[in-house]
Amino acid sequence: MNIPNILTIIRLLLVPIFILVYFSTLENHLLLAVIIFIVAGVTDFLDGFIARKFKLITKIGQVMDPLADKLMQLSVLTCITIDGLIPIWIIIIYGAKELTMIFGGVFLYTQKEKMVIPANSFGKVATITFYLAVLSLAIYDEYSHYVFIIAISFAVLAFVQYSIIGSTKLKTMKNIKK
Repeated sequence: MNIPNILTIIRLLLVPIFILVYFSTLENHLLLAVIIFIVAGVTDFLDGFIARKFKLITKIGQVMDPLADKLMQLSVLTCITIDGLIPIWIIIIYGAKELTMIFGGVFLYTQKEKMVIPANSFGKVATITFYLAVLSLAIYDEYSHYVFIIAISFAVLAFVQYSIIGSTKLKTMKNIKK
């Protein structure tokens, strides 16, 4: 267990806390939920930075980090969709993409070679844009749906790139076994 993995676990624990606070009757519950979301984003940045800088990258971290991101993002999208703040098609597209990525990642990791596809630039930009979309919704929601569309676009591009990489790795793995 290292610091980046501990930060990832903290981010995983923030998911149910975010949901509870978002739907609570606490005064300023939406502001508190946004703060939790921002803390999750900061831990995401820090765990990646620390892991790369101090060469603390682990297979489990490569699996758990994107899982924590996806769970937080899907939770936030679900909450704001339930509240009617974004159209349902956004969560359908994003949810289908993320669930496919989760199951695909688990499948690749459970293979003998324990394959992990690292984050790509489209995925990172999609995550950053997603955080900006949520913040724009909290601060000035008139144009936030445009930011969500941009985030979804980058997420789809990342999905295509991950799919190509995953397919190539699977083909290579099958050819090696022959």
